[in-house]
Amino acid sequence: MTTAIERLEKVQADIRAAETEFGRDDGSVNLIAVSKTFEADAIRPVLSAGQRIFGENRVQEAMGKWPGLRDEFDGIELHLIGPLQSNKAKEAVATFDVIHTVDRPKIARALKSEMDKQGRNLPCFVQVNTGEEPQKAGVALKDVDAFVAECRDTFGLNIVGLMCIPPVEEAPGEHFALLEKIAKRNGLSRLSMGMSSDYPVAVGFGATHVRVGSAIFGARDYLA
Repeated sequence: MTTAIERLEKVQADIRAAETEFGRDDGSVNLIAVSKTFEADAIRPVLSAGQRIFGENRVQEAMGKWPGLRDEFDGIELHLIGPLQSNKAKEAVATFDVIHTVDRPKIARALKSEMDKQGRNLPCFVQVNTGEEPQKAGVALKDVDAFVAECRDTFGLNIVGLMCIPPVEEAPGEHFALLEKIAKRNGLSRLSMGMSSDYPVAVGFGATHVRVGSAIFGARDYLA
């Protein structure tokens, strides 16, 4: 049975190989180890192996386990990669270092208000619904350019890139290519795309952040 550290090393090697294959600079892709649903004891070995960038889906869950881990390990960078409700903006700004899921004006306004109050200026990604899936969060394709401009000009958010989650039944490369195109025309250099099943493909389409969970931590028990 492989350990989380061995799986982490394989993912890191895969990313390096993809960087080489697609002519990317060494180290240009940031690995976000997605630790949602896993307890602190499962995360510590990955931290001990040197991983410092982690992703969580839920604000409350992150608040429960990361303060203690930050006390134990220096240099942790915590990314919110799940949907955010405006009533959790205060806790999100206090807990996370990067927000990947800005997708509507109410969230943008709430985040900026809390950042001003807390004296923080977190980098933010706009989540794009590239598959136009009604059940999925994210800005509609036709609205992305206007929303990015609104976040920057009206709300004053530090928008650094775009994020997407392609439909599971479709080839992810088409969605990654689309996200790269939208980012380029909006002058955005960071792309949060690619998960355990497709992160090497995402590297080929310019991903700067890949979000990998089960390939590192193993299968999740959502019933636990």
